[in-house]
Amino acid sequence: MAKIQPIGERVLIRQKKSEEKTSSGIYLPDAAREKRNEGIIIAAGTYEDGRALPVKAGDHVIYGGYSSEEIEVDGEKCLFVDWKDILAKVEEA
Repeated sequence: MAKIQPIGERVLIRQKKSEEKTSSGIYLPDAAREKRNEGIIIAAGTYEDGRALPVKAGDHVIYGGYSSEEIEVDGEKCLFVDWKDILAKVEEA
């Protein structure tokens, strides 16, 4: 994978894929799938003063907001998201 480092208070996120079928086994068409704003952080920028953001590569996050820049990195759909749009880190139990 290409090495990309976000500038400023931004993070690069690999979107988590939505479910292709229901729990009962029915396959969902693309139009019927719920768009989930979840993903895995690939890289994180820094605050203006150089301090690290409180997230790191590998963190599973939920994000919101409408201002994201979509890019393709090595065939995978990724997003640049502003730090302020990260809503939560998901801790696996």
